[in-house]
Amino acid sequence: MLYNTLHNRWLRLVAAVAGELIAAAALNLFIVPLSLYTGGLMGVCQLIRTLLSTYLGVSFGTYDIAGILYFLLNIPILLLAYRTLGRSLVIKTLICTVSYSFFYSVIPIPSAPIIDDYLTACLLGGILAGVGSGIVLTCGGSGGGLDIVGLCLSKRGSAFTVGKFSLTFNAFLYTACLILFSPEVAIYSVIYNFFTSMVLDRVHQQNVNVQALIFTREDESALGRFIMEKLGRGVTYWKGTGAYTGEGVHVLCVCLSKFEIEELIHAVHHIDPHAFLTVQEGVRIYGNFRRKLE
Repeated sequence: MLYNTLHNRWLRLVAAVAGELIAAAALNLFIVPLSLYTGGLMGVCQLIRTLLSTYLGVSFGTYDIAGILYFLLNIPILLLAYRTLGRSLVIKTLICTVSYSFFYSVIPIPSAPIIDDYLTACLLGGILAGVGSGIVLTCGGSGGGLDIVGLCLSKRGSAFTVGKFSLTFNAFLYTACLILFSPEVAIYSVIYNFFTSMVLDRVHQQNVNVQALIFTREDESALGRFIMEKLGRGVTYWKGTGAYTGEGVHVLCVCLSKFEIEELIHAVHHIDPHAFLTVQEGVRIYGNFRRKLE
């Protein structure tokens, strides 16, 4: 089910929109009622909204214009990112950005907080928002804003992941919140964003590097060709000997993203049902390793 969803173009798009729904719901139901601020570009939009209504006396009634501001500010970012990310990702990002702005605008904000405890609300909201945003990125889309900038840096080989870049930017945003509002608002907003970023980096499978070792007695060239031609990854293999049986075995080593591992497992079981595979997550990879964002 998960494999089919992640490798079907239209199901991935539906899943990405569902991820935006989850992220917007987490924000409106748990964070906004407590007058806290999310991070990234949406946090900037919320800050602009508050400054306009509080210091300039501009009234928007019961309507929250942060969603509209978010969409408008994403337009120049998408235009700048077109060359780096390509047409396909930008189109999907545009769909996701429109969805997120729409969900944020239509999901009703409770008049009273659903959860009164700030820490619990930040934890629950952060986990849900991180899962939603991670689903969007894993499905090859993006909610726009800082996700786009983080993806551009990631594709160019920067040490910044999407989550790490978000944390760095938000340090400046929450410093402004600390100056303009009460310390509690800034502190709990930071806690919410921390949970969101940590969960996002774990759910975003393309952002998790893995090393796979495949042990097979069949012709290793078939697996090698699949890895190079279908996955676009380099592979190294050598001959080994089983200590118990004394029989020869081929060992293949490949580094790839967690997103690609499901496809590799399917191929290994199809080519050699008796082969077995070990996967080590979170490996650090330096040098000539291409990051795939879709």
